[in-house]
Amino acid sequence: MTSSAAPPAGPDAQVPSPPSERGPWLLALVLGALGVGALLAVLTGMLGSRTQAVPTAAPPPVLVAAATPTPGAGAQTATAGPVASTSGTGRGRRSHGAVIVAQPSSAQQRLAVRRLTGQTETEIPARWMEGFYPIYATAQRTFGVNWLLIASIHKQESAFSTDPTTYHGLNFAGCCGGPMQFNVMNGSGRGTGSGSTWDLVSSSYIYGRRPASYDHMAAKHPSIYDDFDAIMAAAHLLSADGAEYALDGAAWAAAYDYYGHDATGVSYADQVLARAIGWSQHGFCINCGVNQALAAAVHAAYGAPVLAPLSTATTARVKPKPGR
Repeated sequence: MTSSAAPPAGPDAQVPSPPSERGPWLLALVLGALGVGALLAVLTGMLGSRTQAVPTAAPPPVLVAAATPTPGAGAQTATAGPVASTSGTGRGRRSHGAVIVAQPSSAQQRLAVRRLTGQTETEIPARWMEGFYPIYATAQRTFGVNWLLIASIHKQESAFSTDPTTYHGLNFAGCCGGPMQFNVMNGSGRGTGSGSTWDLVSSSYIYGRRPASYDHMAAKHPSIYDDFDAIMAAAHLLSADGAEYALDGAAWAAAYDYYGHDATGVSYADQVLARAIGWSQHGFCINCGVNQALAAAVHAAYGAPVLAPLSTATTARVKPKPGR
């Protein structure tokens, strides 16, 4: 009988057949071709042009580096000065008269005190600021006011438009709102906006060219919540109260008028001007705090001469009469 059994297995009977090497070679060739293509793209500039980062917007150039003020520099600081004509256009349209002075309520003063003494610093992204730079530049060019002073008030009032009441409603005092926290409840038509600080300068946007686009552009103008409308109005108001390119006593007085004539207003103007001077000396810094030594120098030069009579007047009001 013929056997049908398989022949005995050799020593390699249990070893699997080696896989085909065609697949890995094809993969290596494809990867090599891609690598050569990428190298050629980099050398010819094709890949670099596609991955190059889009340049970010830069703040306007600083006009001058303001010197740190010294005591006695505020001898000429006045609480009255020129007023801008609201019917004129642009720079130089000024007429002499009473300054435009804010009238903060007692609640607004309490809020300002908290901001000046214990405000929490909000980290502002650089990208957020890019839309404000062309607005600052236009406001400076139109009204002849140093953009650092404008930006410092923008920082003080709404932390560069990040305050909750920047784009809707009014602050907790129920009087002010928008990027520059304009008072809409003071003036002759109290509660109606008529004759208010905002009403006096709300049309200032017509004097400058509005950027083609920016965040939070309002549908109707003027709007207290539109960054361009509000910043242009603030620049006009500062110009009306005597501020120009110099960061000096006139700039301090304009900031003092912007807040209101009281002890808190003195501290407000000290902080605003010290921040602006610091930026002029060391460069615009979005998230830097106010240098307290510089604030003290500003106060000694400009704030102290104004605060002294205010303190005397307050003491006279609360001094008890003889026999009581």
